[in-house]
Amino acid sequence: MRGLKDKVVLVTGAGRGMGQAIAERLTAEGARVAVTDVDRETARTTADALDGAAGFRLDITDAGEVKTRVGEIVAALGPIDALVNNAGWDRLAPFLETDEDLWERLIDINLRGPIRMTKAVLPQMVERQSGRIVNIASDAGRVGSTGESVYSACKAGIIGFGKTIAREVARHGITVNAICPGPTATPLLESIVGEGNEKLIESLKRGIPMRRLGEPDDIAGAVAFIVSDDAGFITGQTLSVSGGLTMA
Repeated sequence: MRGLKDKVVLVTGAGRGMGQAIAERLTAEGARVAVTDVDRETARTTADALDGAAGFRLDITDAGEVKTRVGEIVAALGPIDALVNNAGWDRLAPFLETDEDLWERLIDINLRGPIRMTKAVLPQMVERQSGRIVNIASDAGRVGSTGESVYSACKAGIIGFGKTIAREVARHGITVNAICPGPTATPLLESIVGEGNEKLIESLKRGIPMRRLGEPDDIAGAVAFIVSDDAGFITGQTLSVSGGLTMA
């Protein structure tokens, strides 16, 4: 991809799964990646295996930690050229079986977290008149998903938030886009559906026109494109990477 060499990219939730694949792809394209994760050791282990990467603990639900860690990342790697809001969490349950404690956790991680990260990183992008922000949303935020009511609301919210920020900062040379994975083979999916639940996995596959789950590398390739110079005139868009599950 054009323009990624030596760019500093901060990826949240990058210690494993989809975030790890994104970090790997971006470093392969020549970027310098801040691998962040709520699990410090996972972040550092992932970063140590990548050229030009550095690992940092980052809890996106803690506003003070977000501000401090962004400062440390800039000091270590340089100004942040791109932010990938990947960190997320979910628990599958019918809405009537959920409570406010669960809602708060889902909202804090999946909606407030990316908003906090954007507020922490965006001023330096505006100052430099350049930047890329990619929000990893979900097809659940576009069409809904049984058992994921509040999660779907959060992902819909982050899509709308991103479109608004895209309009506000376009004149500063900054793009903001959302990528919506469909069901993807990650540790998060395993934790949601339950280990060994092959019937549900097969059911998910049957609903996807390409008859397979997504792989983390499928998402990573889309992110690499969106943060590259090749996507410099694309902003405020929502891209589903779902094997045709959502065509809207």
